[in-house]
Amino acid sequence: MNVEHGANPGPRWLYLHGFASGPESSKGVALAAHYARQGLHLERLNLRQPSLEHLRLSAMMRTVREAIGGEQDRAILFGSSLGGLTACRVAEEDARVCALVLLAPALRAMEQMRRRAGAEGMRRWEETGWMEIEDYAEKRKARVDFGFVPDVEAIDARSGGWPDVRVPTLLIHGRQDDTTDMMASRQWARGKRHVRLVEVDDGHELVASLDRIAAEADDFLRPFRGPAGE
Repeated sequence: MNVEHGANPGPRWLYLHGFASGPESSKGVALAAHYARQGLHLERLNLRQPSLEHLRLSAMMRTVREAIGGEQDRAILFGSSLGGLTACRVAEEDARVCALVLLAPALRAMEQMRRRAGAEGMRRWEETGWMEIEDYAEKRKARVDFGFVPDVEAIDARSGGWPDVRVPTLLIHGRQDDTTDMMASRQWARGKRHVRLVEVDDGHELVASLDRIAAEADDFLRPFRGPAGE
């Protein structure tokens, strides 16, 4: 739904969860509650698209574009981990996105996944067609098919691996993150005047930094609230 400011609709605020997570993720729920207290609706999308087993970045992007609405609608995207990469990839192609808040985004996603899985893990994934994962939303073991890999690689190839984002961006990353490499965020943000990088003493989940995230996002998004942000 649009956030209403009198007669003028404001941008939609959309939250994009990470890999093997879901709309009920702790960060998404906490941020939605934070903005609900301010009269703003942060919609938490379901990006397990078309399903977790057959997860595709292209389908995640399509879900976000559909959630933004019509041609005249605009959106602010909050993206965590793989949701952060999804937000970037939508923003570089869709002029309706007016700002990003990225939380430990999975930039260079396949490089990072290969680092974590190792050569043997990637070989086994390709040969068997499946990789076993922890489903954080359902709190059980699950699996993702290998088709996820070429789908991400095809999207990365369109821009040399790095998202070409031109909209104002707040990027918050934990120095103790052992899932998505902080160095990728530093490298991507370097030299970009429209990107504000905030480093915190936290891990990938950023659960100890929720208050800091909310405060930074409040300040960053102030120009987009109300008629002045139209």
